[in-house]
Amino acid sequence: METKPIITDTHTHLYSEEFAPDRDEMMQRALDAGVTRFFIPAIDSAYTAAMYDLEAKYPEHIFLMTGVHPTHVKENYLDELQFVEDELKKRKFYAIGEIGIDLYWDKNHLKEQQQAFKRQIQLAKKYKLPIVIHCREAFDEVFAVLEEEKSDDLFGIFHCFSGTYEQALQALSYNMKLGIGGVVTFKNGKIDQFLNQIDIQHIVLETDAPYLAPVPYRGKRNESSYLVKVIDKLSSLYGISADEIARITTENSKAIFGI
Repeated sequence: METKPIITDTHTHLYSEEFAPDRDEMMQRALDAGVTRFFIPAIDSAYTAAMYDLEAKYPEHIFLMTGVHPTHVKENYLDELQFVEDELKKRKFYAIGEIGIDLYWDKNHLKEQQQAFKRQIQLAKKYKLPIVIHCREAFDEVFAVLEEEKSDDLFGIFHCFSGTYEQALQALSYNMKLGIGGVVTFKNGKIDQFLNQIDIQHIVLETDAPYLAPVPYRGKRNESSYLVKVIDKLSSLYGISADEIARITTENSKAIFGI
């Protein structure tokens, strides 16, 4: 019997409080669905212990990032950045993320967000790690920082990509892959209208669980097992089998994370 390809969730907050009631069952559902690689973005230092606990419980499957999420860049952001630096000296991470600029939730800390984004890109280069970008209502601001920092050693993932075709091409020009999740299944998500013009070599899969559940679960708690719904949508958009989508996007994730 042919083995099913590995499915990789490149962005999932499995340590979230929303999974407290049934985390083990949720993990089992994902593993049963063939999702066996989970890349875990950081938010800030408050979540670190929960992330390490998750890794200790599922060491074969969990790959951690470190970083400060833009909506958690506040007055104490220099302390948070120092914490990231200290952790990087202590142990292995697979990316700096999620980092970037978010002007949807908070327009008052743009300057601090820009500085934190830049500093963390420089850390990623120092440690030869990819970055995982969070961008919300801030494409121009994010691209401005990437333009300043662009180089051969700048690479990563534009998480939850929801921009235009032109913005997609711009993201690719900075050595980014596009993180595609539940939004591609939304009627008003728009990216489904042009995504198949982007070579699938530039695509990785993600859930952003517990957020952004795909149709038919939209509005409910998302979980990594639902990645199969995203795969089904991409399979119809690209006209290739679900197994091919899983195989190619997992290969793409290995190219970014080095594992």
